Amino acid sequence: MDLREVDGAASLGERLGNRHRWYLMIEPMLSKTKSELRAAARQKRLTLARKDFAAEIARHAEVLQIPKGAIVGGYHALPDEADPALLLERLVELGCHIAYPRVAGKGLPLEFHRVPDGEVLAPGAFGIHEPLDFWPRAVPAILLVPLLAFDTKGYRLGYGGGFYDRTLALLNVPATGIAYAGQEISSIPSEPHDRTLDMVLTEQGIRRFR
Repeated sequence: MDLREVDGAASLGERLGNRHRWYLMIEPMLSKTKSELRAAARQKRLTLARKDFAAEIARHAEVLQIPKGAIVGGYHALPDEADPALLLERLVELGCHIAYPRVAGKGLPLEFHRVPDGEVLAPGAFGIHEPLDFWPRAVPAILLVPLLAFDTKGYRLGYGGGFYDRTLALLNVPATGIAYAGQEISSIPSEPHDRTLDMVLTEQGIRRFR
């Protein structure tokens, strides 16, 4: 089971060819359930990992234009996820503060905490590295969001727990997806409560949706 599901250097031609095969694999799924789409997206993501990804997205930290002193809601990546670790380090160098999410309970939005000096994140109840509940609480001004896939309108395919949907509804702050470029698909089934991302940051740069 995916741990977040609690509740919830190829040539240009090769990259385009891989993307085309990805669309062919995903498109027949779009009329089916999100669960089936998630299964396909997980399998695709396994093929997208690249050693230079974290460094590549960190190069775009200034382009995000996050004000100095702002609190950024980050996350600790699972093994197959697009990893924002070096981006977060660069944002700290630029004067931002980082807070990490904690699952407070089923059906609840995420809670965010700063990491005290000398402390480290540890696996929580569901195996996700997260802060302890007594560490300082924080309210992010922007969220960096993990995902399984994103589409051309900025809809995000999450893990099914609804944690980020509830969190974004509560905080009403900008949301930036962190993803491999190959995680883009043409369309994701949406529901009234689904929130679109403001942008996605991939190894190819920033994709803005509004």
